[in-house]
Amino acid sequence: MAAFLTIQEVSRRSGVAASALRYYEERGLIRSERAGSGHRRYERAVLRRIAFIVFAQRVGLRLEEIRTELDKLPTDHIPTGADWEKLSSVWSERIDERIAELERLKNGLADCISCGCLSLSQCKLSNPQDRAKLLGPGPRYWVGARDMKSLLP
Repeated sequence: MAAFLTIQEVSRRSGVAASALRYYEERGLIRSERAGSGHRRYERAVLRRIAFIVFAQRVGLRLEEIRTELDKLPTDHIPTGADWEKLSSVWSERIDERIAELERLKNGLADCISCGCLSLSQCKLSNPQDRAKLLGPGPRYWVGARDMKSLLP
């Protein structure tokens, strides 16, 4: 087995486009070495870093946050399963928040689609007299501000 992988091999194995790999490298998320011809060569361990990047993005982390997390990995050895587990354990709360957000969206869409008025600012069922605006700007129901009882006259 080759000690290093080409960008095409890494792309094929990771499912990430070569252009994205170059971008990740530019942002300091992954590293390559240059062959005598100038072509990029990646250590096999880069595949785990790329998997982490892909999953972290799906959880909702921005690339800057991902780089911060990757910087916590040991530099004296190739990260082990325990290293990766420790790194990803901080996602649990973030995943729970995303699940709750998606549940609110799912439930809210069913309510709004069945109603048909298409206006939370005028909706007499979900938001009578636009009380949600008292909770702040933006889509208050979707970001978790569901306690409208405190806004009743």
